Amino acid sequence: MAKISFYGGVGTVTGSKYLIENNGKKVLVDCGLFQGLRELRERNWEPLPFEPKDLDAVVITHAHIDHTGFLPRIVKLGFDGPVYASRGTNDLIKILLPDSARLQEEEADYRNRKGLTKHKPALPLYDENDAKAALALVKAVPNDGNPIEICEGINAAFNVAGHILGASLVLLTLDDAADDGSPIRFLFSGDLGHYDQPILKDPAPPPACEYLMVESTYGDRLHDEVPSSDHLARVINEGYERNGPILIPAFSVGRTQEILYLIRELEDEGRIPIMPVAVDSPMAKQATQVYNRWREEHDEEYASVLARQQHPLKTRSMTVTGNRNESIALNDDTGARIIISASGMLSGGRVLHHAVRILPDPNATIVFVGYQAAGTRGRQVLDGKSEVKIMHSMVPVRCHVEVIGGFSAHADWKGVIRWLRGLQSEPRMVFTTHGEPESAEAMAGHIKEEYGWNVMVPEYGQTVDLN
Repeated sequence: MAKISFYGGVGTVTGSKYLIENNGKKVLVDCGLFQGLRELRERNWEPLPFEPKDLDAVVITHAHIDHTGFLPRIVKLGFDGPVYASRGTNDLIKILLPDSARLQEEEADYRNRKGLTKHKPALPLYDENDAKAALALVKAVPNDGNPIEICEGINAAFNVAGHILGASLVLLTLDDAADDGSPIRFLFSGDLGHYDQPILKDPAPPPACEYLMVESTYGDRLHDEVPSSDHLARVINEGYERNGPILIPAFSVGRTQEILYLIRELEDEGRIPIMPVAVDSPMAKQATQVYNRWREEHDEEYASVLARQQHPLKTRSMTVTGNRNESIALNDDTGARIIISASGMLSGGRVLHHAVRILPDPNATIVFVGYQAAGTRGRQVLDGKSEVKIMHSMVPVRCHVEVIGGFSAHADWKGVIRWLRGLQSEPRMVFTTHGEPESAEAMAGHIKEEYGWNVMVPEYGQTVDLN
């Protein structure tokens, strides 16, 4: 009998881990790190409800750390099987996983130096050697919808999800899984892309399936109706008139590339002034190179810019920092300028050093261009906190705060409904995951109202039989 267990990505937007079992085989779909609230982060250290060494394979839907950042940990705990991911995802995790390991090591070192640990010494969740070992297990596959065998009796087909480069819908086919001996098809949406966005193709239509797991990050809200380019143009022009800095916290993979694309386009159209743009993220520089490599996922507009031998992701006055000293040197700049830096939720990274200077400046602007999870500094600023704690100091928030919801790489609930319309037949069950509780429940309600399907909002640790 086949079954699925939910060990992350339920009741929250982080830590995605879904264990599929069928005829003695075990496949983990996504292997994400919990982030955000302390109670969630502490789950990363709890004993796992399964033995990593017993897994036959791991399947990754896309490169973001909330879907991949636990891979080095399960390798450290004994997993040595194959990891299947699209070619674009494989290239991106070569950047992201070693960086995540360095952050783990730096955090442990900091806690030891400051005496902030109950254990002697504090240890990282994993280190760079674990990350390298995890990367050595990856088998890159085309994002083209063609099935491959990932272990005996289980096939996987990857297709474009449109969230970031390499993001995949994954259809698992489980042989002899049903009570009558027939196969069961289980479709994982991963993080589903926002339709009609620049750079990447729209999500591929969903293939027929008996079971479906769909994300619900924006299950209780809609993106702005104002086009992102119009909103961004207004924010930049107003910031330029105030002669103040504009800080855009953005994840290095996906969001940074989209922002650069639109700034370059607005400059080409003469809708914004030419002003300095600093990308303070060596990781973003590497990711941008990957974006230009996998052209089969580009939409027609992006391909046409490349065909003109123009760099789609380079503005007129742009610098990319390569090291810590170059990052520090940005502090000497004055006047109207744009700084793009990670992380996108102000949860860590170089962006914090800029936030310390920019948040108290009444002429400055901070622009949020993605989802801000509960417990993050980004959410606190959005919620109107008068001050936030950054690097053990309370920093006042006096700058202009802007939110551009249309930048989200996630489909909103209408986008999910639009995507589901492509299903040729009704699934037996739909699971709404990767959303905070209100969002997951709301998405379930929208699906029931629109299609009348069976929908379930699973709980952390729950197991469901598939038959």
